[in-house]
Amino acid sequence: MTPRLFDLRSTWHLPAPVDQVWDVLTALDLRPGEPVWWPGCTVAAPLTRTDSSGDPDAPELTAITAHLRFRTLLGYSITVSIHPTLAVRTRQLAFEAHGDLEGDGGIVLTAESAGATTRMDIRWTVRPALRWMNALSPVAARVFVAAHAHTMRKGEQGLAAALASG
Repeated sequence: MTPRLFDLRSTWHLPAPVDQVWDVLTALDLRPGEPVWWPGCTVAAPLTRTDSSGDPDAPELTAITAHLRFRTLLGYSITVSIHPTLAVRTRQLAFEAHGDLEGDGGIVLTAESAGATTRMDIRWTVRPALRWMNALSPVAARVFVAAHAHTMRKGEQGLAAALASG
């Protein structure tokens, strides 16, 4: 059975200018076991550094892979390695996802309210790599999508709080 492809999209509205949002999103001070600003998310392993392969303005970002573990509302956890393939400062990130989810995604930042706030459009196009998720996908796809939506709402709230606290 071919794993189901999930095309997941979210839009976040954040109470800070684009450059501040970018700085929090691209902070590279991730330490294993520590939580990040996203509730239910911890750093699963140290950053992996490789050769830069993307935008020359952001070579450090395209030379790393972040390994994150997300605990869902339903009690299961997934670990995803995220490797940026394109980083256009303060505007766009594109990335590959590996681990319990395989695929790609992207983030686009857009200034709103005369630059005082930011709209963040997020796209994930992934297939589960876990056997149990693949086995349950035909009957549980809506549940997985709902769990993803809940996790994303928590991420938006966490990022908004991190931005508000400076």
